[in-house]
Amino acid sequence: MYNVLIVEDDAMARKLLEIFISTSDSYHLLPSLDSAAMAELYCMTNRVDLILMDVCTAMDMSGIEAAAKLKKHYPQIKIIIMTSQPEYSYISQARKIGVESFWYKEPTAEALLKVMDRTIAGESIYPDAAPVTRLGAALSNDFTERELEVLRELVNGKTDAAIAETLCLSVTRVKQHIQHIREKTQFANRTELAVRARESGLVIGDYKLQ
Repeated sequence: MYNVLIVEDDAMARKLLEIFISTSDSYHLLPSLDSAAMAELYCMTNRVDLILMDVCTAMDMSGIEAAAKLKKHYPQIKIIIMTSQPEYSYISQARKIGVESFWYKEPTAEALLKVMDRTIAGESIYPDAAPVTRLGAALSNDFTERELEVLRELVNGKTDAAIAETLCLSVTRVKQHIQHIREKTQFANRTELAVRARESGLVIGDYKLQ
């Protein structure tokens, strides 16, 4: 049997994952964790074959950042990043650090176990793209990657000058991007745009993989 570690801060979601995995004879559940900050320490003293790692965990710890450290020190452990957030960059970040698979949470045991089985068998399972989500009058795939980068910094509360410095753009170019985003979304002002963008989950403020 393969030892499986669940890192999930939502108690109900964690319990559901445990129930799903318990239906299979192939996996042994290890004690679950609510914060990715504890995952590396746990792997130091326990045999772990597969980790189901939520992106956002307790203690404000990024599951992707924790997974990057784990892949560096324990490359033999397979990791499945999981999330329900439509944040557009999570898939590319997971690929960048070499995580085996990526799963958007579904309320069925069959979907999860299929990804787990294929990952353990040596496959790398990734969705083609993040789920399409709506932001005002626009859909997430209506924006360019640069517009999404600007939008993230706007959600972080940065001024145009600060956004320009962060993204190596001119202030004029930043203003143009924000204007284009507002035209697409039809929001009245940049404050409403930032608030709605944060609520949508399309961009997660302060998220950055070091």
